[in-house]
This record gives sequence, C-alpha cells and structure tokens, in this order.
Amino acid sequence: MPVTTNDVRPDPVVLDETDRKLLRMLGENARRANNSMATELGIAPSTCLARVNALRESGVIRRFTLDVDPERIGRALQALIFVRIRPGARHTMSTFSEEIRVQQGVTQLFFLGGTDDFVIHLAVRDSNDVRQFVLDHLSANPAVASTQTSLVFDHLPGGPWV
Repeated sequence: MPVTTNDVRPDPVVLDETDRKLLRMLGENARRANNSMATELGIAPSTCLARVNALRESGVIRRFTLDVDPERIGRALQALIFVRIRPGARHTMSTFSEEIRVQQGVTQLFFLGGTDDFVIHLAVRDSNDVRQFVLDHLSANPAVASTQTSLVFDHLPGGPWV
C-alpha cells in the first residue's frame, strides 16, 4: 500500500440494479458460476459474463479474494494496532507501510487521516505473538511515536457495498 498524496481519482462508475445484484452475489460467493447468476438475474449467460468483465475492466471489481478463518490455521487472536508516526519522520510513511504490510500475521493495513496514521490488523497465535510484533516492528522503529493495541473479540464482515 504505497502512501501517495497526488492520486488522481477516476470518475465513479454508474451502476444499474443488475450490476448491484451481481456485486452482491459475487460478494457472497466470488466463485459462483456465471450460469447460476444469469439464471437468478433473468439474463443470458453471455450478458452476465460481459457485465462481470465490464465491472472488472472499469475497476469496480478489483480482485477476487479468499476468506480464510484465522482460527483454523492457528491464529486465534486478532488485534488492531493503532500507530502514530513521529512528526519528523513523516517522510518515511511509505517505506513504513511497505515494510509492515508484508510481515507475518498482518492481514490488513490502513493508512488513516486523523490522530493515528495507521491501523494494523494482526492475526496471530496468542498475546505473546502480539507483544513480539510490537517489540520487533513498532517499538524498535525510530519513526514510530506511539502505538495502542486493541484485541478483537469478534470480526463480523460488513454487508454489501451496493
């Protein structure tokens, strides 16, 4: 996640009801068969495929992802670590984000506006792993002014975007 300040934003894509329904279906199951979606939408399979491809080409659909249950792979503890970068080290934010996002256990990294600069979503075995992550990657980093860690008791995915 490179941190940039001069991103050019494209114009929003106008979605009709069929596009919204397609996105909801794919949000529930990104591997759903094209024919199944076409049948539910009442459109031809070729039309359905063309619409999905158009949503991908326009950037509305960025990627299809995998949802892994962290507990099933031995990462039962999740934490959100709020990070504040020192004022004199703001020029290192891009490097910081690139280094942190590839560390084991980091599932998401958010660059923020406001009091904190980043939120790190961490999934690890136990509290010792959280502690070690903070010591190794945050407390030891001279650019980091402060951190605040919150444990996640439950993670409930959001609803559809559309």
